[in-house]
Formats: sequence, structure tokens, C-alpha cells
Amino acid sequence: MVRVARCFGEASMYEFKRTQRGTLAQVEPKKLFTFRQANCALPLVRRVVSDIVAQYRDLDRLLQQRKKMLQSSRPGGIAALDRLATQSAQRLNELIDEVHAIGCELKDWETGLIDFRTIHDGREVYLCWRLGEESIRFWHELNAGSIGRHAIDIAFKEANVESGNP
Repeated sequence: MVRVARCFGEASMYEFKRTQRGTLAQVEPKKLFTFRQANCALPLVRRVVSDIVAQYRDLDRLLQQRKKMLQSSRPGGIAALDRLATQSAQRLNELIDEVHAIGCELKDWETGLIDFRTIHDGREVYLCWRLGEESIRFWHELNAGSIGRHAIDIAFKEANVESGNP
């Protein structure tokens, strides 16, 4: 418990958006991680993301079964499949909420791609991790996606800690 509390600091970045009336409203703060904090969070993130990938596969299988039933001449059992799919979708949403509560962002349900916001060279970027990777080894610009991943080198790690990033 103490380790988790130490891994997750209070620092967040605040954003504001214009409402329809033209006033400013605060948007949910985005958690910023250091390289160390993000890696410290991985054991928990890995468990939740593993469940998300499995739950997504289960939901996809149910939806494929439903599609086949609709195409067949015997559509009986669709109501039961719909109930199962609804339960599966609800569980998937609960798991996604867990990821968001940690402060990271789920980018791909099938592969378990996760981004952690951080500061690098004075700008927000993502630390990037995918289920199956042992640790966080890549980063990318906010608008680049995982295709724009760069390997994290020692200079990145040192700058990430020294920059005053939480």
C-alpha cells in the first residue's frame, strides 16, 4: 500500500475548455507520470490490461456468434447472447474505468496498448507500453500514435527526472 501511494504523486496538469455559453470550465486533470512512476504502476496496469484484452476477446466472440445467429435461419437464442454481451460490455467498461483511475490511457483494447502522460523537453508526450512488454521502453508525441514510438534512452530518463516532472 505504501509503495503504491509513493508511486502516484498528486501532480496533475489542468486544462480548460470553452462551454457553449463561452465560459471556461475545468476539464478532468490529466495525471503526469515520471518514467519511474509509470514503471512502478506497471504491475497493476498489467493485471487490469490483461483482463481488458481477455474481456474484449470474449465480447467480440459473443458479437460474432450473434451475427452468425442473425444470418442463420434459426435466430433463437439471440436474447440470451444479448444479455451475455451486455454483461461483458459492462465488465469491460469497469476495467477501462480502472485504467483511467490509475491515470493512464487505454489506446487499443485488442493489444493492450497503454500511454502514460509525461513531460519531455518542456512538452507533454506519452510513455508507451503494450501488454507483453516487460517495462516501458518507448515514448511518442501526443499526436504521433504508437507508430511514432522512440526508444527511451538514458538521456530521456535523466531529463525526465531532472525536469521537475512529478
